[in-house]
Amino acid sequence: MRISKDEYYLNIALAVAQRGTCLRRNYGAVIVKNDMIVGTGYSGSVRGHPNCCDVGTCKRQELGIPSGERYELCCSVHSEANAIMSAGRERCIGAEIFIAGIEMETGLICDTTKPCDMCKRLIDNAGIISTIVLTTNGSKVIDCIG
Repeated sequence: MRISKDEYYLNIALAVAQRGTCLRRNYGAVIVKNDMIVGTGYSGSVRGHPNCCDVGTCKRQELGIPSGERYELCCSVHSEANAIMSAGRERCIGAEIFIAGIEMETGLICDTTKPCDMCKRLIDNAGIISTIVLTTNGSKVIDCIG
């Protein structure tokens, strides 16, 4: 059976997530415009800086900070931001972004995948019109326009 376009791009986002460097969760993002991939990104440290997976420590984890809080302590750039930088705004206008995440402790798909508030603003400002995320029950569209 042939998979849908959403499944196709979400599977690619899941493969991109496997390049992530976070010890907690890794995300992959794929920006698609006119049925062409125009940018990809994964969660990872700033270029040239140590990766958490390489040094074996996560500051937020060490401090017991819950998921979704105190991102300013994290050295990582989110997958959505990296994908938008990869594509450039001109290629993002009118595009869709597909996002998938992996729980590093279990290796399972993140069932709560959704852009953080900062990434929602980046997605909206880049001109991306639709956000599709992978969940354990398939895909769902997230409203990022605020």
